Amino acid sequence: MATQPKQQNQQNKFWQMKASANDDKQADVFIYGEITSYQWDDTDTTAASFKKDLDALGNLNTINLHLNSPGGSVFEGVTICNMLKQNSATVNVYVDALAASIASVIAMAGDTIFMPKNAMLMVHNPSSVVWGNSSDMRKTADDLDKIGLSMQQSYLAKAGDKLDQSTLQQLMDNETWLSADECFSYGLCDVVQEENNATACTSKELFNNYRNVPKNLLNETNPMAILQDVDMEERKKIAEKARKSAEYTRTILGGI
Repeated sequence: MATQPKQQNQQNKFWQMKASANDDKQADVFIYGEITSYQWDDTDTTAASFKKDLDALGNLNTINLHLNSPGGSVFEGVTICNMLKQNSATVNVYVDALAASIASVIAMAGDTIFMPKNAMLMVHNPSSVVWGNSSDMRKTADDLDKIGLSMQQSYLAKAGDKLDQSTLQQLMDNETWLSADECFSYGLCDVVQEENNATACTSKELFNNYRNVPKNLLNETNPMAILQDVDMEERKKIAEKARKSAEYTRTILGGI
C-alpha cells in the first residue's frame, strides 16, 4: 500500500483542542467518536499527535476535557489518560453524554469529573480478536487479564475507598452501564449536574461488540452532543471529523 500524505492523517483526529477565548491559560479539549489507533510512520501515531497538539497550547493552568465517546483502542486511551494525569494543569472532565469502555478510563484523568444526570459511563473487561493455536489463545487470555488489571488501577485511584477491587471486577465482568448517580456513589465522578440536551455519540459497529448497550443508545440517530454553552457550529465540525475518522479507519483496517 502506498504511503499516504501526512495531511490526510490530520483530517482523521478523534479530538479537537483550542485555547479558551477568555483565558490563554485554559484549554478546551473535545474527544468525540471512536478512539482510534493507526500509524503512518514510527513517530506519527494518534497518541503522539495528541501530545503534539497539547504541547502546542503551552503551559496551561486548566484543561477542560469534554467526552462523548463509545470507546475504541485500549492502549490509545490509556496513553491519553496517563498523558493528562502527568500534565501540570488542573484537568476538569465533562462527560457530555457518554464515556464508554476505554473512554471511561480517560475520564479518570480528571481532578474533578462532572456528569449530567442523563450521562452514562460504561466499564467492561478488554476484548480482542485472536487467530492461532491453543497456545496463542491462552497467551491472549492472559494478556487481556493483565490489561484489565491495569485499567482497574485508573478506576480505583479515582474512586478511593468508595470502590474496592472485587466490586469493580464484578462491574467489569457484567459490562455495567452506570448512571451519573451510580458513578457518584462509586467515586467515579465528583459532581452530578442537571440534565442537558446532549445526545450520545454512537457507533453501531463498535456497540455490536458490547452485550448490554441501553436500547436508547442503539436507537440513537444523531451522534452529536448539543450543549447550550458551546457553539453549535463547532460541535458540528467535531462530530463530522469523528464520523470521517471512523469511516476512514474502517476502510483501511476493515473495521475496529
